[in-house]
Amino acid sequence: MAHKLASANAHITADVIEITEFPELAQRYQIYGVPKTVINDKVEFEGALPEEMFVQQALSAFLDEG
Repeated sequence: MAHKLASANAHITADVIEITEFPELAQRYQIYGVPKTVINDKVEFEGALPEEMFVQQALSAFLDEG
């Protein structure tokens, strides 16, 4: 879903990290389940969410900025 949003909007970027290759990131973000989504180091959630819930979580990261 993150990549879908990133491809639809030039202001959004998405990266996929293989935690077995970057254990320091797994530790930093306390990854216990995948997928784990982190948005601007403000909003985090684990597991696959339905599209509507994913978008709501993403928007909450930006609404808290203003």
